[in-house]
Amino acid sequence: MGSAADRVKNPSRVSVWLDRRTPSRTRRADQPAGLDRERITAASVRLLDADGLAKFSMRRLAAELDVTAMSLYWYVDTKDDLLELALDTVFGELPATPEDADWRERLRELATNYRRMLVRHPWVSALMGSFLNIGPHSMLFSYAVQDVIRATGLPLKRQAGAMAAVFQFVYGFGTIEGNFVQRTARAGLTQDEYVQRAMGTIRAHPELGDILRPSEPLMEARGGATVEESREQEFTVALDLLITGIEATGARAERTG
Repeated sequence: MGSAADRVKNPSRVSVWLDRRTPSRTRRADQPAGLDRERITAASVRLLDADGLAKFSMRRLAAELDVTAMSLYWYVDTKDDLLELALDTVFGELPATPEDADWRERLRELATNYRRMLVRHPWVSALMGSFLNIGPHSMLFSYAVQDVIRATGLPLKRQAGAMAAVFQFVYGFGTIEGNFVQRTARAGLTQDEYVQRAMGTIRAHPELGDILRPSEPLMEARGGATVEESREQEFTVALDLLITGIEATGARAERTG
């Protein structure tokens, strides 16, 4: 039914967004009423959130929709098409930022919303490296990122680096956070309980305890009464440092012409 490898062999299947054909099968009159791409994509997102990427299949999706697996292929040609559609759909959750606001606030808002989306949908991180990610919602987000970076006043040759610094940081931060939240939930523990158990195990180990001891003052200085509060402070500080770096680079470029 098609895979990422098949797309490499067949350039016409590089992306569902570049393929203007209708699915190869003709819809029969007895297909389930009310079934369409939007409903199938929404169900795909729900399943991916609940079960993860590894367990996602057309059969599980068909069961969720109470239809036959073959019914889905009247609307999409491959499972990869559905994954691409799901990926773009969650980018549509990112709210627009006011274009007349200060670029620093716009950048913070974009970065924060992007991080939250990655945490809500941990499967997104893996798919972003597998597809072109050129759906309409993804492209709107890309435009917003470019627009706010242009507003910083950075020289053109510095702008791509600024985008990479901020949004690759957010990608990494949100990916790790999303995986951690998912791991603790599957363990049936809160994030604080999970960390307390892990740290207790490390401290009890002679060699690991010695390595950890010099790091404890740093961990205490992080602040925050909970794991989530500490993480919020770390994200805010890291993002502020990046914004300060952008400001300094822009000011230096103005002075040197």
